[in-house]
Amino acid sequence: MLLGAHISIADGFGESLIRGKNIGCDTIQIFVKSNIQWKARDIENFKIQEFFFNKRETKIDPVIAHSSYLINLASSNKRIRNLSIMSFIKELKMAKELKIQYFIFHPGYHKGAGLKKGIKLIVKALNQIISKDNSRIIILLETTSGQGSSIGYRFEQLADIIDKVNKKKRIGICFDTCHVFSSGYEIRNRKDYEKTFEEFEKIIGIKRLKVFHLNDSKGDLGSIIDRHQHIGKGYLGLKPFRFILNDKRFQNIPMIIETPKDGDYKKDIENLTILRSLIK
Repeated sequence: MLLGAHISIADGFGESLIRGKNIGCDTIQIFVKSNIQWKARDIENFKIQEFFFNKRETKIDPVIAHSSYLINLASSNKRIRNLSIMSFIKELKMAKELKIQYFIFHPGYHKGAGLKKGIKLIVKALNQIISKDNSRIIILLETTSGQGSSIGYRFEQLADIIDKVNKKKRIGICFDTCHVFSSGYEIRNRKDYEKTFEEFEKIIGIKRLKVFHLNDSKGDLGSIIDRHQHIGKGYLGLKPFRFILNDKRFQNIPMIIETPKDGDYKKDIENLTILRSLIK
């Protein structure tokens, strides 16, 4: 199984690979720019080459990119929408320079405009973005918890977006265990786990599931609370992670933890150790 964590890019992209290797990652997730700023500097060539060198040395693969949280493709506010599209295009360009395969983003928040309008705006933005991007990066819609006016908390909503995107081969799904559970999908026992993935297969298709975010949840089933917890310490417990880690359908799919951080990644090491102990 390909297990890893979200790793800081402080001190450079190359350093993120070293950090990942030091805590036992097979794969890592990174931001390609500051998570809290619209602007982004171009990546200097020597930093790109350092990244490639460290990737070969650490054998960490794949490296996954996550969009900055400022991006909201569902926004009806023209300024926010334009900034979001421009930032998305810029981040995709940076991901391409690093030869990253997957780019994850949160579908967006409609902010009271309504689900239908929000989905329409997301689709329009994705078609615009993909038409200007000549890479082969797979853009992954992340499942959401349904908190606030977020879009993507039901499989049908994600399927609706995919169905309306022109180049469907460029779109996939990142399945976040905390988000799916808090949005109302039960996965804590074998019967309901199978039922949830049968529903996913019917509505979206397992073939579109490209990355897992493995997070326990501080909120109970259907709480719509987007708060991650350490593995086995939340309402999910260990069973769903055991099911996923031993499911042959997901054997080669990267699985990233986004559990609460401490300063030295000790908690990440603990969470990854627990997950590996569940593999039969």
